[in-house]
Amino acid sequence: MKKIVVILFLLLSFTQLQAENRYITDQFRITMRSGQSATHKIVRMLPSGYEVSVIESNPDSGYSRVRSKDGKEGYVLTRQLMKTPSARDRLAIAEEQLAELQDEPEKLSAKLANLQKEHQKVLTRNRQLSSTKGNLDKELEGIRRTAANAIRISNERNELRKIVAKLTHQVEELKQENRELENDTDQKWFIIGAGVIIVGIILGLILPHLRFQRRKSSWGNL
Repeated sequence: MKKIVVILFLLLSFTQLQAENRYITDQFRITMRSGQSATHKIVRMLPSGYEVSVIESNPDSGYSRVRSKDGKEGYVLTRQLMKTPSARDRLAIAEEQLAELQDEPEKLSAKLANLQKEHQKVLTRNRQLSSTKGNLDKELEGIRRTAANAIRISNERNELRKIVAKLTHQVEELKQENRELENDTDQKWFIIGAGVIIVGIILGLILPHLRFQRRKSSWGNL
């Protein structure tokens, strides 16, 4: 019994693996029944062009076991199944594809126009960036020149400070020499004045004697 169940299960699995897709005939609707005869209960109505999976077919009864897209299974007449979609569906698909092809040039034209706009925006942005870069380069060059001038001015200022310090030192030396010269001059004038006074004193002491001797000699001659 178990072997029979296993064999039936394998056969069922094999038939499911061999399932093919079929399409409901061009008739408006067909019935999917619970068994392989018109006396069995109608499970559901399948519209024209509806796609089902064929699980197995029975040539003797003329019915095929099918599965719908929602997983429901039942039996339909094999002659009501087609390997290709119905002409009406194929026509609808063809018309849809044709409409898409007709719309494609317009879509491509619109896409091309958008790409051209984007390209123009990119070019404009590129020009703006180039202009900004040029301005930044000029500012950078100005900063470099300013920095170079600042360094040069700083060096010149340091040199001027050294020169000023040197001149200040020289001025202080000259002032010191001037003070020393003034002191020497004062000392010389002091010595000269003292000498003049001494000479005056000596002359004051000598001259009276010289006059007296001259008078005495004049009296002797008489």
